Amino acid sequence: MTQARIGILGGSGLYQMDALTNPKEHRVTTPYGTPSDAIVTGDIHGVPVAFLARHGRGHRLLPGEVPYAANIFALKSLGVRYLLSFSAVGSLKEEIAPLDMLLPDQYIDMTRQRRNTFFGGGAVAHVSMAEPVCSALHGLLADAVLATDSTLKLHRKGTYVCMEGPQFSTLAESHWYRSMNADVIGMTNMPEAKLAREAQMAYASLAMVTDFDCWHPKEAHVNANMALQNLMQNAERAQRIALSAIGLIANAQPDSMAHTALQQSLVTPLDAMSDALKETVEVLLR
Repeated sequence: MTQARIGILGGSGLYQMDALTNPKEHRVTTPYGTPSDAIVTGDIHGVPVAFLARHGRGHRLLPGEVPYAANIFALKSLGVRYLLSFSAVGSLKEEIAPLDMLLPDQYIDMTRQRRNTFFGGGAVAHVSMAEPVCSALHGLLADAVLATDSTLKLHRKGTYVCMEGPQFSTLAESHWYRSMNADVIGMTNMPEAKLAREAQMAYASLAMVTDFDCWHPKEAHVNANMALQNLMQNAERAQRIALSAIGLIANAQPDSMAHTALQQSLVTPLDAMSDALKETVEVLLR
């Protein structure tokens, strides 16, 4: 199989890529368990792509149940170097309204129960997360959004608070997140972005706004039905944005600081690791 350099992680509402031709399912086993679902590879306009439904087809996994490490490792093993993430979020600011889209460039990780590293157990690495999103990929994704629908309101940067879930925020928490000057809140981009960096993947995320969380004094408090109704309005747009982004990435194939992240971050020499651990780390180093 031609390696799929571009990967798509579909969130709520994006469970498959309709334009994928010659699809093939891969049931991948990793040192970190099995991914959320089969990874589907195929071609989009001649470009090899790998797609994975983050919550599984049928939306079977809670945010805290998503096997983030297995997902990222499996995509890496199939050759992915550029990873686009699509997810639903709530807005923490008046000017970011439901049905807007936002490209996070910073994160605040409030998760506490998820494996957030490939390392440990005999291998140590400390990757930099000062700039958690690849600026080149971020720019191409912004271009894809605007080229797809010029009427969309796109916020080109912002801070995404990732909470554990699965419950939505209390009112006190929602106001607390706003006091951090965060822009949106979601449940899935962490530890995903951290693991992508450890796997030397360029990572960028498109956050699709569905609600105002619960802080807004005039808007209804978020519930699952509200979020999903708004998300489904953006699902078809997400498909078209992904298609546009894939073409732009395939043409540009930009260099990314993420592609050499472990060269400056791996502390333990490979020859000091067990054979099994060395084999695992070598996949990340590709």
